[in-house]
Amino acid sequence: MRGVAPKQALEVGTALVQAGIRIIEVPLNSPRPLDSITGLEEALGREALIGAGTVLSTKDVDAVATAGGRLIVSPNTNPAVISRALERGLYPMPGFLSPSEAFAAIAAGARDLKLFPARTSGARHLAAVREVLPRQVRVWAVGGIDAANLGEWLASGAVGVGVGGSLYRPGDTPEQVAAHARELVASWQAARQLQ
Repeated sequence: MRGVAPKQALEVGTALVQAGIRIIEVPLNSPRPLDSITGLEEALGREALIGAGTVLSTKDVDAVATAGGRLIVSPNTNPAVISRALERGLYPMPGFLSPSEAFAAIAAGARDLKLFPARTSGARHLAAVREVLPRQVRVWAVGGIDAANLGEWLASGAVGVGVGGSLYRPGDTPEQVAAHARELVASWQAARQLQ
């Protein structure tokens, strides 16, 4: 929910959960993101994994933990961020593009990796990288994913996807977000039936 303000976060988050979304990330470059994370965790934490995106430092990890967030999503592979998240009992999801970055994240303790930006690397890149990664490591495709191409990513080895602008943009109403989320969940269900 990049760009969401605290006063909208709960309505938008509720719309996402009601549509079937179970992981919600508020990027730290949003307005007052820690307030949004606290509110979402208090209201929806039993139904969804709530956390922060664009987490770049151990200080950020600590701030998210204090706010009640449980997920740490980064655009890069920073072993210190991964280690701190694990120390705090949080779920790190570092970003990677190359196999070297993926293995550095795994060595630091990450078990969920974010292929980012997925759009520029392509699903064939993911399939090739997936062949050399340990089976227990889960890869999420993030960046340029929407209801139309979600199935392609799942077929290439992604366990899930991260969706940004095709799901929520600042100014969208909860009703608009719910409609986008329902479309995405329907695509997810259809793609899973084909596997």
